[in-house]
Amino acid sequence: MAPKFELKTPKGTKDWDGKDMVIRDKIFSTITEVFKRHGGVTIDTPVFELKEVLTGKYGEDSKLIYDLADQGGELCSLRYDLTVPFARYLAMNRDIQNIRRYHIAKVYRRDQPAMTKGRMREFYQCDFDIAGSYDAMIPDAEIIKVATQIFDKLGWKGTYTIKLNHRKILDGIFQVCGVPEDKIRTISSAVDKLDKLPWADVRKEMTLEKGLAEDVADRIGEWVVLKGKKDLLVKLRADEKLAANESMKQGMDDMELLLRYLEKWKALDSVSFDLSLARGLDYYTGVIYEIVTEGSAPATIEGEPAPKQKKKKKGPKGEDDDRSDDPSVGVGSVAAGGRYDNLVGMFSGKGQIPCVGISFGVDRIFSITKARMAADKSHEQVRNTEVDVFVMAFGGKGFTGLLEERMEVVDMLWDSEIKSEISYKVKPKLPQQFKQAEVNKVPFAVILGEDELAERKVKIKEMGLLEGHPEKDGVLVLIDDLVKELKKRLQRKKELDDVARVAEGLKVVHGIKGDKKEEASVAAAAPADPLVPKVEEVASALAEEGKLADGAAPESAAEKLAGPTEAS
Repeated sequence: MAPKFELKTPKGTKDWDGKDMVIRDKIFSTITEVFKRHGGVTIDTPVFELKEVLTGKYGEDSKLIYDLADQGGELCSLRYDLTVPFARYLAMNRDIQNIRRYHIAKVYRRDQPAMTKGRMREFYQCDFDIAGSYDAMIPDAEIIKVATQIFDKLGWKGTYTIKLNHRKILDGIFQVCGVPEDKIRTISSAVDKLDKLPWADVRKEMTLEKGLAEDVADRIGEWVVLKGKKDLLVKLRADEKLAANESMKQGMDDMELLLRYLEKWKALDSVSFDLSLARGLDYYTGVIYEIVTEGSAPATIEGEPAPKQKKKKKGPKGEDDDRSDDPSVGVGSVAAGGRYDNLVGMFSGKGQIPCVGISFGVDRIFSITKARMAADKSHEQVRNTEVDVFVMAFGGKGFTGLLEERMEVVDMLWDSEIKSEISYKVKPKLPQQFKQAEVNKVPFAVILGEDELAERKVKIKEMGLLEGHPEKDGVLVLIDDLVKELKKRLQRKKELDDVARVAEGLKVVHGIKGDKKEEASVAAAAPADPLVPKVEEVASALAEEGKLADGAAPESAAEKLAGPTEAS
């Protein structure tokens, strides 16, 4: 008799399957491709570490670490992030003095879950770190460039903000305002909540809960609410007391270099120099950053108290319950990081290895991506598989199913690295085969017929063509030419899909559907919408010339479309 208990995943975790896995894998592949583009090499570390390795590295967040039972005389904990294990790895491998490392793995935090907002207890992080001694701010600027390339490639261009600050600037402000040295980290943690709480609530925490003098809190409040770019740096330098502080000097010099380098790398547009950003983790020593987008912050109204947590009819939620429907909880940052020059030295007596890095929260990126797809009905549908070709067969009376012939053809396609499949039925009916291909949104069918095979021919049919299209019923090709013809058509389809995505992106305000006012202003500026004829023009040229089959770069059509549009 089966035991009587509720079958469920532990709170704060989930099973991944179907289209969710397809979306998540796409995010992984996009991030990994950019990491490798910047020379990243990957490592892996144990999912749990000695407890003493993790102790004292995370400030107030240390309470979220999962401790494990004593096994063999070793006290261990599940890793909280991938940064501390990386620092431990560097300390153990003394011959490594510089490395561009990336690591994609699960981490664990005993936090309050909000599952639909990507706030989980088991989740993936994708980290990219540059370790080694280099001239100031060059690696830091490259980390920010990596972030912009990833989010732009994910289709988020114009919809995210990279909040930048510097620990030495923040510490300098606190020192000048009169914060006692032993309270700097705890006050810093309170300031970090300004992205989800109004200043009045943060001030209350600083004074009533953490014992800071009210006049000191008020002086801090004059600065930490400010944001900008180079203009804010000018404002900080203009204040005599701040400019005289040694910590401030170092931080402002770093920030000036960083902003200059980001401008050279065309990565400044998405950046906001934000004095409210503090990052609660204790190991940061320099530049810090956090990337936010729509849905990152809770549904607060500026200047008003944060919305209260909703309660179920049965009573208030406990710390282990899902808070997805709680308006006081947002998705949070989708990526964050900073410079941590002293962390490696905490583990060994060898010299410090300066490090700077960023961590991408895949589950939070996923939750926002899925919400956008649900809101935008015109968004490209997610396919269950990546199969490009379905090999099928048809015939009349006495039809044998051509199973072995289908097996030979699909084997030829597999050997040519074309993603393909067949029906596992010996004598499948044609409608059933088409239905199987359509369910998985397979773009092409290769159809075998007994008469055609006798002439060593098969038919290539592109799925979903409209009535009246010249290739609606498919095109006969020689079996010997099948691979070449399929690759040509697959390349052409990819190119046209890229053109369509670029066109949709250019028609959309800030990368997603804007409000009616913004759309109206765009329409007024270009009443004829010049984009549509350009899409048709490029698509027509590609279809007629077949230039994509001859090895044109996949982005060439997109560039052809986007270039003139930007200039016009």
